[in-house]
Amino acid sequence: MEISKGADASKVFVASERNGVNGYHRHAVELRHQPVGWYIRCKYVADRVLAGILLVLSLPILAVAALLIKLTSCGPIIYRQKRLGKAGAPFTIYKLRTMYHNCEVISYHNCEVISGPCWATKNDPRITPVGRILRRLHIDELPQLWNVLRGEMSLVGPRPERPEFIERLQDYFPDYRHRLSVRPGMTGLAQVQLPPDSDLDSVRLKLAHDFYYVERLGPWLDIRILLATGLYLLCLPTAWWRRWLRLPGGPEVVRRYEPKMVPSSRPLPWTNGVHATAYRRVPG
Repeated sequence: MEISKGADASKVFVASERNGVNGYHRHAVELRHQPVGWYIRCKYVADRVLAGILLVLSLPILAVAALLIKLTSCGPIIYRQKRLGKAGAPFTIYKLRTMYHNCEVISYHNCEVISGPCWATKNDPRITPVGRILRRLHIDELPQLWNVLRGEMSLVGPRPERPEFIERLQDYFPDYRHRLSVRPGMTGLAQVQLPPDSDLDSVRLKLAHDFYYVERLGPWLDIRILLATGLYLLCLPTAWWRRWLRLPGGPEVVRRYEPKMVPSSRPLPWTNGVHATAYRRVPG
């Protein structure tokens, strides 16, 4: 992927190139609202300061979680995985391990060796009992504060995705890499309002919210997302805090930022048994 700026500094073009089935395709997306430089710089500094404070405060929680993981299943405490960050730069993301490790192989626990990368699903048998609690409370994501400290992630931004998934998803959504214009985040406009990806319909909804965030990135939007994340973790009703914070989302965002796609009946091979409406490549 390449990011190029034209004569007008307010316009940034994100282009992705790949060798497709029907030849070489090129797709470009114009960012109508480029965030002002002062906020990007301030956000970078604030992210690292806040991440350092939160990491120190969360050390007791991480210690207890690490002990529970070690006592209830074999394997490493920290799970590492490749993700793509800003401008498609690869980095290693850190999480507390919530799934069974190879030392406890049962066919479905080692499914990615057989089927390749796949999404986690509801009641996924690969997740340990302790892992379900950690995921429900989002404690497994606390090590990502280290990624924020390293400058690879932000506290707020689109969810960092696996390169294997991006490689396939950009076939169905040509503008998918538009979301890589900013650093990925631990929380975001899509993450705090929508469930995890399970099929292409869920990807379509999240993409619309990611596109909205990329084009309207600013301090007031970030503050509202951080407040919404706190209220979400307190299990307060979503409809209440969305209305109180006036957080953009739902049909109003989807209607304006719905990604380009074409229907197809071909199911995805990496949905871990979940089949949904798929979309084929839009000719370039």
